Amino acid sequence: MKIENYQLLLKRYWGYDDFRGVQREIIESIGSGHDTLGLMPTGGGKSITFQVPAMAMKGVCIVITPLIALMKDQVNHLHRQGIRAAAIYSGMQHDDILRTLENCILGSTKLLYVSPERLSSQLFQKKLSHMQVSFITVDEAHCISQWGYDFRPSYLEIANIRHLLPDAPVLALTATATPKVIDDIQDKLTRHADATGKPVTPDFHVFRMSFERKNLTYFVRHTPDKHYELIHILEGLSGSAIVYVRSRRHAREIAEHLCEAGLSATFYHAGLEHTEKDRRQRDWQHDRVRIMVATNAFGMGIDKPDVRVVVHYDCPDSLEAYFQEAGRAGRDGQPAQAILLYNASDTGKVLKRIDDTYPPRDYIKEVYEHLAYYYQIATGDGYGVCREFNMDEFCQRFHHFPIRVHAALQILQRAGYIEYDEEADNQARVHFLVRREDLYRLDRVTPDEERVIISLLRNYGGLFADYGYIDEGFVAQQAGLTQPQTYDTLKALAGRRLIDFIPRKQVPYIRYMQRREDKAYIHLSREIYEDRVEQYRLRIQAMLHYAQSDDCCRSRQLLAYFGETDAKDCHQCDVCLANEGRLVTRQGQQDACQKIATLLADKKRHHLTELLRLQVPTEELDAALAHLVQEEKVFQEDGFIELA
Repeated sequence: MKIENYQLLLKRYWGYDDFRGVQREIIESIGSGHDTLGLMPTGGGKSITFQVPAMAMKGVCIVITPLIALMKDQVNHLHRQGIRAAAIYSGMQHDDILRTLENCILGSTKLLYVSPERLSSQLFQKKLSHMQVSFITVDEAHCISQWGYDFRPSYLEIANIRHLLPDAPVLALTATATPKVIDDIQDKLTRHADATGKPVTPDFHVFRMSFERKNLTYFVRHTPDKHYELIHILEGLSGSAIVYVRSRRHAREIAEHLCEAGLSATFYHAGLEHTEKDRRQRDWQHDRVRIMVATNAFGMGIDKPDVRVVVHYDCPDSLEAYFQEAGRAGRDGQPAQAILLYNASDTGKVLKRIDDTYPPRDYIKEVYEHLAYYYQIATGDGYGVCREFNMDEFCQRFHHFPIRVHAALQILQRAGYIEYDEEADNQARVHFLVRREDLYRLDRVTPDEERVIISLLRNYGGLFADYGYIDEGFVAQQAGLTQPQTYDTLKALAGRRLIDFIPRKQVPYIRYMQRREDKAYIHLSREIYEDRVEQYRLRIQAMLHYAQSDDCCRSRQLLAYFGETDAKDCHQCDVCLANEGRLVTRQGQQDACQKIATLLADKKRHHLTELLRLQVPTEELDAALAHLVQEEKVFQEDGFIELA
């Protein structure tokens, strides 16, 4: 197809006059039937590169992505544009999945989004063999590489899908890939034979869009008090913000501290209810809340272009993770900042993650043995056994720490001994125990019960014949009740034997993929253990070098890590400003020291936030405070300062 025809589709459905970056080259390549790898930064317009050719080519485009939130968001967006798209994800009822796949076979769907875990389903593979597939899109393609920072074994199933569809080209897309990962992606996805089984020459076309973001300025702030520094940053900047932390508890605590300081903030992590996550995300996206404090569960697939600052309160594990998360700032092309908070204690914390993430071999074998004791599975038994896993109970019984058990289970999964589903989401289920006509003859039904019953009948089918999955948050919304009220009402209806109600729960599962071995025979290959430990160690070291170095432009450091070695200084980051003498002058630091001394002259304790009233530039204030503390002229503890 001529590029002019692609441009007409772009204008008709998306309203753009022309493509940008390497979008044109990627579209022409996949449209010509070539396996294609597109390397584009966050905000570079990846979705256009597969959605436009999907509309131009016959058949359905299979889009493989690990992000359910992204699936739903893009499908809804495509529907509003008049494009036929669908998604298959966990929690869908069997009939809905079947209907979606049948529509793809009939040709009434142009884009089908699926999670990588779905690829191994017999139902999916059977239906896929009857579809006319235009091409396969692999989003977040770095997940297929064992050298990538976010390797997901389920992505390896894509190779089997290629055997089922040998004539369908692949479009792999990623925003974070080192040269080694780029080679691995191509190796894992390369088509080795055509439909007749005849060997074919590898034909991957690679297109790279520079990862440089000229509007995004990178800073590393060395500070003894991250809490004070965070408030200082957020009060000094306007616009929407994301603050990344490493734990759920930390997310909640920091959001509360920010609110206490008079800032508009909320928090987000994977443990929240779906409806609560959606509500908080909407509040932030529509600027009802300014600051989102979140774990790395937040951000993937979030389409908010006007984020002005991304702050990393805790140091990430890798430059890949940092670069992707920082890249969520300034997607509208306007000036934005990415700030990493760092202090001396971070070095030890980050290095400790190596042992936490890859505990010793003997410890991993011990966890495997204790797991068998926990489930009472004898040697030689257990194949296919699937059980709930209570992490707290297991750790208490066998005297383990959760972080190391979690790491050991992931390694055992990669070695093929178990399948460890950390947060299997079992949606709530309802089954009516009375006939439909009996519902109309009920007496003593409360108003809340009536609303919930009506909501169930209007939105879900088949509940009289069998159990059906429901979304408690959606039922609550339709009934005009809060989620706790809806839960209590469903329990009350179950107590009256009108329904059987199985509440939603989020609990890990473990499935034995092999018969239980004696721990002496557990084999962890070099590829599974030593090679991964070394790769993780190198990523940690690269992250620490970035945080600690002050002799090379931040943007150049990041770009060099991803293979762009000819980048120029940005003239905006903390390193460039310091090297160019535009950061902190001696006089500026002395003036700031004098103002701090004047504030503390009353010999009382003052909260660090009071320094913000001094109207001193951030860099000078930070340098002055660090100097006074180091010289032991000022004592600092728990967010307060006073004369020493």
